[in-house]
Amino acid sequence: MRKYWEMMKSQIKLDTAYTAWYWAGSASVIFRMLIIYAFWHAVFENRTTVGDMSLQAMITYTMLATLLNNYMSGVGSQLANQVRDGSVAIELMRPYNLLDKLVALDLGSKISGTIRETLPMLLIAYLFLGVSAPASWEAVPMFLLSALLGILIGTQLDLIIGIMAFWLDYVWGLRVLGGAITLFFTGALVPITLFPEWLRVLSGFMPFQSMVFVPVSIYTGQLSGLVALQALGVQLAWLVGIIVVMRTVWSFAIRKVTIFGG
Repeated sequence: MRKYWEMMKSQIKLDTAYTAWYWAGSASVIFRMLIIYAFWHAVFENRTTVGDMSLQAMITYTMLATLLNNYMSGVGSQLANQVRDGSVAIELMRPYNLLDKLVALDLGSKISGTIRETLPMLLIAYLFLGVSAPASWEAVPMFLLSALLGILIGTQLDLIIGIMAFWLDYVWGLRVLGGAITLFFTGALVPITLFPEWLRVLSGFMPFQSMVFVPVSIYTGQLSGLVALQALGVQLAWLVGIIVVMRTVWSFAIRKVTIFGG
């Protein structure tokens, strides 16, 4: 575990070295938040609620969903590039598990992103854009745990797409399709509570709502008490199941790699 910890720390140091990239990312997030703020104010101009959500509740939900959605992509593209250029063969010869290394690097990037982008953006949203505080103090630890589980689910799904590069020459189209599906069914675009009934039922059989909708709903109090604990259990079950699928697919994928003719 120590070597993966060191890899994670090295990724944090690497991210902090590129300040121009950091400021560009921060500006992009602020711009998106302002667009979302203006959009929902226009939607609520002649009404007090949409569905069962007030303007403040909608702003809180969409702002948090936007920030959390930034964590849903992972290192699948890095793995796909290594497969395409053949460097994955060298990585597999090194004294570590490649998937664990990629997850460690991804967590390092997300930790640095949390400190340098998400927390400042959340403070701005709270002070100037009308984002509400958590529904209760009891919701805070459950929200943090739920957000972590959602981020890990997103990371594992992204790795599965990266592993597909062993069979596909390019996974760009698959990544674009996956990104669109994820954006919609996670509830990052619009709350799942605004979906038609049949679509809400369908989304319940998918892992995507566990990535964004569940953590944000715990924060806002839409999920609380026993229902929130059950949602955490579902998230954990999805995470374990996806990890099992991802490792199984990986075990088949590496059989396609030839190293020194063997």
